[in-house]
This record gives sequence, C-alpha cells and structure tokens, in this order.
Amino acid sequence: MTEKQPEDEELTVVQSAATAKEARRPDRIRVKNRRKRYLDTHPEYFDSSLELADPLLYDRLIRRFQSPAEREAEGRAKGFTGILEADLWRAEAKLYALEHPDPNAMFGYKRGPNGEVVEEDLDEIPANKEEGFKRWKWEMEMRFVRGGDTEFDYDSVDLNEEYDDKEEEAREALEAYFAEQKPSWDLEAGHEHQRQTGIEDY
Repeated sequence: MTEKQPEDEELTVVQSAATAKEARRPDRIRVKNRRKRYLDTHPEYFDSSLELADPLLYDRLIRRFQSPAEREAEGRAKGFTGILEADLWRAEAKLYALEHPDPNAMFGYKRGPNGEVVEEDLDEIPANKEEGFKRWKWEMEMRFVRGGDTEFDYDSVDLNEEYDDKEEEAREALEAYFAEQKPSWDLEAGHEHQRQTGIEDY
C-alpha cells in the first residue's frame, strides 16, 4: 500500500474546496439578480474609471457632452497618468475599430478625406447629456451583469445572499402559489346545478 504524498493531499483539499464552492454557486438568474442589486446599491461603480471599459462608447456618450470645466475636473481626478492612459486606450480603440469594423457596434469610425479618423454619422447618437449618460450606464450595467468586468471579484456578489431581494422573492413565490390554485368557484362548479335557485318547482 502506497503512502499518500503531501502533494496529493494538497490537491485533494483544493479539489474539495472547489467542489464545495461550485455546490454553493447559485443559479444563473439569481446570479444576475444579485449583480443587478449590487449595482443598484453601489452607484459609485459608474464613475469615470469605467471609461477604459469601452473608450469609444464613453467618448460618444459622455465626453461629447462634457463642458471644458467638467473635462478639466475629470482630468484632475484621474491625474496625468490616468489622462495619458485614457487617451492611449481611446486612440488604440479607434484604430482597432477602423481595421476591424463591427456591423453590430453602436458607433463606428472611418477615414476622412485627409486620412484622419472621423466618427460616422449614425442615428444612434444621443440627443443630450442625460440621454448619453443613461445609455452609457445601461451598456455598462449589461456588461457587468454578463460578467464582462474582468477586474471585478464577482464571487463577492454571486455567492453573497445579502444581494437577494427577499421582498421580491416572497412576492414572486406568493404569485406563483396563487397562480397554481384553482378558484373556489371553479371547484364548486360541479355542484352548481344543485343550488341554482334554491326554489323547488311545483
């Protein structure tokens, strides 16, 4: 009989922990609901650092409506390095969009007559600042709920029961219960002929 090596025991412990974690993992709908509730309770998630998630989208929906003072304030908050990083990401994203056009992209870019990168004129451009922010926030929300934020620790939300909407779940359970119940008048329909008028015919 061979003796278990320490490496084998360590591997078994890791596998057991992974199996236990997977068993605790809630279903897909619950996970999405928890992520949505997290965003509802953490509005600070939608700050300007999300610009790097999709620089072109941020440019078209947020930056285009910012006043010089707002851009300056955002720049101060990011710092010099943050500004350089955002500009670099934006430039690279524009070049990538030119080389790999996506017909499903909300916004696109093309080359102008002098070879410069220009925005395409599309109907989806928002009418004002409020609409732009609303659409950007929705896109970032969908990205988060789908699990697209690679820098976020999703387990801290996905495995956390605190983000369950207990009231909503209780309401849904009650609605499901009543939907399964047959109305009392339906159950008594078979006896209806026995007590239609209560008056005997002579």
